[in-house]
Amino acid sequence: MSTPQNQAAWLNKADSPLEVRDAPLPTAGPGEIVVMNAAIAINPVDWHMQDHGIFVQQWPTILGCDVAGEVFEVGSGVDRFQKGDRVIGHSTPFPNGRPSDGAFALYTIVSADKASILPNHISFTDAVVVPFAVESAVCALSVKEPGPCMPGVFTPALGLPLPSLEGHISSIKKTLVVYGASASTGAMVTQLATAAGITVIAISGSHNFDLAKQCGAAQVFDHKDASLVEKIVAAVKNLNADFVGIFDAISIPETFERDLEILKALGGGHLAGTHPPPTENLPSNIHVGMIFAYSDITAPVYRDFVTGALQSGKLKCLPPPTMVGKGLEYIDEALKMCKAGVSATKLVVEL
Repeated sequence: MSTPQNQAAWLNKADSPLEVRDAPLPTAGPGEIVVMNAAIAINPVDWHMQDHGIFVQQWPTILGCDVAGEVFEVGSGVDRFQKGDRVIGHSTPFPNGRPSDGAFALYTIVSADKASILPNHISFTDAVVVPFAVESAVCALSVKEPGPCMPGVFTPALGLPLPSLEGHISSIKKTLVVYGASASTGAMVTQLATAAGITVIAISGSHNFDLAKQCGAAQVFDHKDASLVEKIVAAVKNLNADFVGIFDAISIPETFERDLEILKALGGGHLAGTHPPPTENLPSNIHVGMIFAYSDITAPVYRDFVTGALQSGKLKCLPPPTMVGKGLEYIDEALKMCKAGVSATKLVVEL
């Protein structure tokens, strides 16, 4: 049997297009699997890395954080997977620094702790929207202590429970506001928070209310409403639960301004953003941080929650994918589309 040939969409330097060419066939190390990719998804961090070279430790490099496909090889110490299994996984090119960990290739190394079996009834193209969003959402919700995880990057200290297959834990009685609940990470934060028994009050465009409710939001408010701050404050108070804070999936000056108004009116809390929130002149009862989508805390979620939740429908592949094309050569186009901005969808390339 001939050895499979790997190819990848290489980034040779910052602010340049990707170049599709041959790549070494990865080998699974201890605790790792190699995935033969059927679909990959695009995340905003990918175009930031392409444009600015952030997090790149080795040139040329391979970007990408979301894979779905079949297990091609299993490393030592891995007993949850075997060759041929259908899986989804969070690939980690920026924490690990190895091109072989990038998703934008035919074959990718994935840590077994960041992969899950994919139920047969779910397609690769639907499921590939899930893994990086899971990683981001768990980091936003369940990190217990603030602190630097990379230079200039700090994680918020929401410290909320991990999602459970056992159903809602009504005794938690906690409320979280999610700004941008139709964005990829916002939708997943809403789903996982709801699965952990936390009541979510969501903010989105009015045309995306149904999506936010599909993700489990108890109430949804229009981000264009001139009375948004007052309505969110009233909704939180009416729940008579412990207000934890806000997760802001949009994280621009306009949304941060509203976040802080809400927090001040509610007596403080945590603010987690996908970009750095403002830190100057904050009251002592408001704590802010930017999430970094990589943590060991996510391992039990991939191991014990994702497969069963997908099987039961407790976890949905939302927002739905938009197919850009089939082949590595479409990744550059997908990156440009992501940079231009998308709403209530995640861009996907088939391989």
